[in-house]
Amino acid sequence: MNYTLITFVVLYLLGTLALGVWAGTRIKNSSDFAIAGRSLPLIMVITTTFATWFGAETVMGIPAKFVQEGLGGIVEDPFGAGTCLILVGLFFAAKLYKLNLLTIGDFYRHRYGKGVEVFCSVAIILSYLGWVAAQITALGLVFSVLTNGAMSETAGMIVGTLAVLIYVVVGGFLAVAWTDFIQMIVLVIGLTIIAVFAADLAGGTDQVFAMATQANLWNFLPPPTFTDIAFFIAAALTMMLGSIPQQDVFQRVMSAKNAPTARTGAVIGGASYILFAFVPMFIVACAVVVMGASALDLAKNDYQRLLPTFVMTKMPLVMQILFFGALLSAIKSTSSATLLAPSTSFVENILKNLRPGMTDRQQLFAMRCSIVVFATLVLSYAIAMKGTSIYELVSTAYQVTLVGAFVPLVMGLYWRRATTQGAILSLFAGVTTWALFFPQLTGLGEVFPGQLAGLLAAFAGMLVGSLLPQFVGNSSGEGQAGHGGSLPHAQDPA
Repeated sequence: MNYTLITFVVLYLLGTLALGVWAGTRIKNSSDFAIAGRSLPLIMVITTTFATWFGAETVMGIPAKFVQEGLGGIVEDPFGAGTCLILVGLFFAAKLYKLNLLTIGDFYRHRYGKGVEVFCSVAIILSYLGWVAAQITALGLVFSVLTNGAMSETAGMIVGTLAVLIYVVVGGFLAVAWTDFIQMIVLVIGLTIIAVFAADLAGGTDQVFAMATQANLWNFLPPPTFTDIAFFIAAALTMMLGSIPQQDVFQRVMSAKNAPTARTGAVIGGASYILFAFVPMFIVACAVVVMGASALDLAKNDYQRLLPTFVMTKMPLVMQILFFGALLSAIKSTSSATLLAPSTSFVENILKNLRPGMTDRQQLFAMRCSIVVFATLVLSYAIAMKGTSIYELVSTAYQVTLVGAFVPLVMGLYWRRATTQGAILSLFAGVTTWALFFPQLTGLGEVFPGQLAGLLAAFAGMLVGSLLPQFVGNSSGEGQAGHGGSLPHAQDPA
């Protein structure tokens, strides 16, 4: 057991806890806690949006999948995930910022009513189970590797969850933003230095690129068959569109000091994520050159340990310190925000409907309690799902929001004739169609992706549900009925 390495890691964890406690002294109300009082400058919006996706799967999941399947195997993440942030910046950030809302669920309430608000909020909250569980699983793995197995992965999950939970409960999104800022600096510097060292171990960058070319890792497009193309498109859209109606993305956009900052920060953050995700991929490619067949075996059978094993067995102590500092930065930045986001949505969009007379102080207390409860549930889920790959936990997390929450959001912002009936039919058609493609129910999911079928059904449901009642009403001489509510502090949707 390397006590020097463990000491540095413990000091780093204590430092982030101290920063969270300091941020907690600046929390005055629920807006400070949920969206940092809409006060963050551009550089912090960039780092916190970049940190949205740069988690355990980016450092350990994506690289291993890349060396097995090439670029085509990672279209969902980082390409889809990074493009999501760019789309948010270009088409959603300014419009949503001007509405002055606390959660993404508030949009559904103002546009369509409380029923759609609650359903979409439940879907969003449930989608976080796999995402946060992936980060907790990775924390358990990190602590197990650090202690050379002296700490079990389950115990590591518990310790890691507590390390993140404390500063999130105390400091809210302000603590998340500040720790993201520090952690992303550590991550970028640490992984960049490790990439340079790894290239030297592999005999130079040209050797790494030669291996990638020989193994056909640069292939991006799928085979030209209908089924392969459909699954390729579905994989790209799952995080590209399914992650847009997410509270953690919304929080990062809304925390900016103004609308232009929100828009620019999301675009730069998304582009930076796609580009920098190639760094851990390059490091793992170096590992394949250095370790040979043993690296490929790890990538196939226990890929989550490939990069930590490469660093621990082939690199000196200073590189190990940099690596685990960067890895913990990636995991903690993602897990902190994804613990806060569903808890905020629960209080604002579900609990407040059950207890409409809550004061702001009561709401703030409820948010903190909800974070503890959600963290306990996710920790239990992560322990129960132990053995499931990090990439799989993440990649399936956002299908429910893709088929449920995305269409009402985009149509509510950009289509004036979208109605509450349309939103309800969209939700029903999208989720029902998606469920029919489950392998346990039918064999349809083997020939066509369920999430793509659900998305198409959701669009059809919105069009039919919105236009048919209006057409019938006009034909009978009646006025249009069933439109959603007006949006606050903004112009009508275009």
